[in-house]
Amino acid sequence: MDKIKVIHDVVGHTLTVWFDDPQKEEICEETADEVVLMKDAAGRVIGFELLHYLPAQPSTGLSVETVIQTGME
Repeated sequence: MDKIKVIHDVVGHTLTVWFDDPQKEEICEETADEVVLMKDAAGRVIGFELLHYLPAQPSTGLSVETVIQTGME
């Protein structure tokens, strides 16, 4: 199973999610929605960073939900 790395920077107000090794990052591309896409040399998205992220409620942990989709619904 692949690992996902999630980093919440409370000082910089960003939320960064990596789907692959951050060392593979070659290209960063900011979208109009203040999201930065991190891509590898082949142009494949390996992570993203949400700028100006403030959680709705301060918490001490991270809640993760895994959903397995079996087909198009």
